Amino acid sequence: MTLKHFTYAVAVLSATTFTAPAFADTWKVDPDKSKLGFEVKQGGGTLTGVFASWEADIDFDPSAPETAKISAEIKPMSATTGNAQFDGTLPGKDWFNAGDFPTAEFKSDTVELVEGNSYRAQGTLSIKGISQPVEMDFTLDIAGDTATAKGTAIVNRLDYQLGSGVGTDTVGDIVTVTLDLTAIR
Repeated sequence: MTLKHFTYAVAVLSATTFTAPAFADTWKVDPDKSKLGFEVKQGGGTLTGVFASWEADIDFDPSAPETAKISAEIKPMSATTGNAQFDGTLPGKDWFNAGDFPTAEFKSDTVELVEGNSYRAQGTLSIKGISQPVEMDFTLDIAGDTATAKGTAIVNRLDYQLGSGVGTDTVGDIVTVTLDLTAIR
């Protein structure tokens, strides 16, 4: 996986490719220390899952976040929750329709410093051929040539026609995409 800096993100979301001027740092994601996940209400609890297969391209200079370029490509077929029944439905037509749409993508439009080590990336998340704007808030810590980023983005699964036939009393419509990654330059 290659890291350049991510913002949603993308539940579903959740991506990320950063391409910046030559002075920006190019970051490579360490897949063994990184995780792209999601959380959604299911019944009376919360269902959590991860995407086992995803890549991110990140060009990011913390002194010039406005030049950042982030993109991510996620393989929806790799989504797992540990719940065999739910995992069996995720690749199907009503959810990710992974046969027709084998990838979901996130691309940043802007990245801005919020304060301290907190940033906000705005971009586009595409799932099942449907593109929607998304915002990911994240923190970034850099020690030498290692960066760690943790972030979240909120998406509505119905905006992407994910589980359209499933009532929100069974599976919530709001999905939190989570990002916890480590990258080196």
